[in-house]
Amino acid sequence: MPRRPAALLVVFIASWFCTLGCSHAHAAADEKKSPMAASSPATRPNVVIVLTDDEGYGDRAGFYSPTGLPSPNYDRFIAEGIRFSDFYVGASVCSPSRAALLTGCYPQRVGLPVVLEADPGMGISDREQTLPQLLKTQGYATACVGKWHLGDRPEFLPTRKGFDEYFGLPYSNDMRPEHPTKKNFFPDLPLMEGDKILSFNPDLSGLTRQYTERAVSFIERNKSHPFFLYLAHTMPHVPLAVSERFAGKSGRGLYGDVLMELDWSMGEVMAALKRSGVDDHTLVIWMSDNGPWLAYGNHAGSAGPLRDGKTTTFDGGFRVPCVMRWPGVIPGNRVCREMATAMDLLPTLTKLCAAPMPRNNIDGKDIWPLMIGQFGARSPHPAFFYYNAWCLEAVRSGRWKLVLPHDQYGVMEPGNDG
Repeated sequence: MPRRPAALLVVFIASWFCTLGCSHAHAAADEKKSPMAASSPATRPNVVIVLTDDEGYGDRAGFYSPTGLPSPNYDRFIAEGIRFSDFYVGASVCSPSRAALLTGCYPQRVGLPVVLEADPGMGISDREQTLPQLLKTQGYATACVGKWHLGDRPEFLPTRKGFDEYFGLPYSNDMRPEHPTKKNFFPDLPLMEGDKILSFNPDLSGLTRQYTERAVSFIERNKSHPFFLYLAHTMPHVPLAVSERFAGKSGRGLYGDVLMELDWSMGEVMAALKRSGVDDHTLVIWMSDNGPWLAYGNHAGSAGPLRDGKTTTFDGGFRVPCVMRWPGVIPGNRVCREMATAMDLLPTLTKLCAAPMPRNNIDGKDIWPLMIGQFGARSPHPAFFYYNAWCLEAVRSGRWKLVLPHDQYGVMEPGNDG
């Protein structure tokens, strides 16, 4: 028994190098064995991904914690879909997590293992194919609304990476001149449409409403043909801000007010799908980009039963709330306890939407059997790797997790009020 961790490590590392060297011949063989062809719908769905920023595993009562914030729209969404209890993102910080989601790869594979700051001179390489680029080959209209954070130079913006439309912030809302610990380090924060700057240092209290209006407009304008909407909210990333309509209404402080407005936003998106007659033909996925930023105390969420949060390689940083809903296709009121990842969305959705797979090797797997609650379906991942930048700090396989020695970031005394 004492040798088990070492033996597991050897198996995990061997598995990783095998993955790095795999060919598309192997991918093609896996596709033939997949049950997708037998159980997938005959028509291609619309796809909406709602990504919140730094929302915790234990923030909402309907997802995990009875002490979380009651959220009627999210609660209905959860009740009508399948909840993933063991869903992992590619990193516990913003940029690499988003890179993993849109490329289907560990962020280390695509050279984006750390958070990008303003004008970093880097972003997703043209050698990578993103999810919207692949869906566009099948006639999908595509829109990115909200936070991008994958490079802000023109060649790295969403409109160069497969999105027809873009409205939002190119990076985090705290990267602005009044940053509390980096005063005047960042340039003015731009609000963008396409590749044009609309204004600088926008009023953050209006962002959730503006994003929601743009998302609803995109749905209504594209209801007659397939569409992919990536609604990447800025909130609840600090500095928190909420519109006057929701200020002081949650009884849970500013963080609760922000979650309450995000719940309103989800209700507006769901109502737009229903009103446009495409609700039954749309797959909606809600998830967070990583765990809560615990250093901010009452301006941060809760990881519930999980250890630590954002910036760490414990599960509080990597395991996030995730729910998928598609009426008539995905069974409601279900829980999937198998391990799945944000990287799995690209291969699953491209197959579902009859789009090509990327030219390059990817790390995501087809999780359609898990999404539809197929009896006996198991995680396609023999192992999941927790990286901090370029350093491998932990590995999970089944119910085992090996944590390697590493320097640990921890919060001794969280701050308050941002």
